[in-house]
Amino acid sequence: MKVLRTVTMLCPCCMEEHAVQTVSVSEHNIFRNVPVEYDAEYFYCDRADETYADEQQLSSNDIAMKNVYRGKTGLLTSHQIAAIRARYGITQGDLCLLLGWGAKTITRYESHQVQDIAHDTILRKLDSDPEWFLQLLHAEKDALSAASYARYMETAAVLFEQDHDLYLKSAIMSRYARFLQNPEATGGKLLSLEVVVDMIRYYANSSMVTGLFRVKLMKLLWYADALSYKRRGRSISGLVYRALPMGAVPVAYELIVDLSTIRCEEIDMGDGTGYRFLPTENKEYPYLTAEDRGILDAVIRRFGMTSKSMIVETMHREDAYTGTALNDVISFRYARTLSLS
Repeated sequence: MKVLRTVTMLCPCCMEEHAVQTVSVSEHNIFRNVPVEYDAEYFYCDRADETYADEQQLSSNDIAMKNVYRGKTGLLTSHQIAAIRARYGITQGDLCLLLGWGAKTITRYESHQVQDIAHDTILRKLDSDPEWFLQLLHAEKDALSAASYARYMETAAVLFEQDHDLYLKSAIMSRYARFLQNPEATGGKLLSLEVVVDMIRYYANSSMVTGLFRVKLMKLLWYADALSYKRRGRSISGLVYRALPMGAVPVAYELIVDLSTIRCEEIDMGDGTGYRFLPTENKEYPYLTAEDRGILDAVIRRFGMTSKSMIVETMHREDAYTGTALNDVISFRYARTLSLS
């Protein structure tokens, strides 16, 4: 028996006012044929040498016992269920509405009732799939108040973006795993997506950069990394570049530019779709050093106002491009002869 706290109160056990201890007791029980051991909380009257529980403690002890059972049988605990609901900021009743369950189902699951496996599976899917929550929310839009719908939508959209970015970052890093032991490909730097995002935002936020479409951005990134390698013996970002028909292009570029912290809009170009990168409200670049920004500024002074075709043409004359077979990785050793200095 462990003493948790002591409070002077009227003790219902001996009907006298004195210091009553709240204690934790390790208990053993059988629930649904499964042995469970859990900590139960009681009041202790030292005068009568007895323990007793009020209604709140009885409820808490019941939940504690069932949570141990849930853990033993692979089910979500009541606290985990409450955390899933809190993640979306949704009320118990509204969550039941989205899931098509009885109005008090979640209330019971967060307290005394142990959920079945089917409902447990649904709750786990909800926890791991914000996109599904958005679909459920859209389907029940008319049944929710406008304020509740807007609030849930905003929260779920943020979660979806976060999960989306985690997936993208994992996919990008897996594409770079093969280059970890090849410093000529990486420029002697491990890939930092935080640095890459800051580089892209730095270019997009510059008033000296015009027409920042995808092809031009890819060349600006390569020139910055190549110039950094020429000056310092290492790139800024750790990106690996391939020689494609339009010049240097980072590996997994199509995933990188889809990160939520990068602003991009689709433009109808008549014969296709263009992707233009836009300024962001955030003008801070915590992952770029002053020296990094100086290198980016040098690239901006040279190419910021130039057209896509001109920067591609210049890239095509670089030894890095002429000395690399089409689709092969560009070695940073070519940075020594870069046209920028």
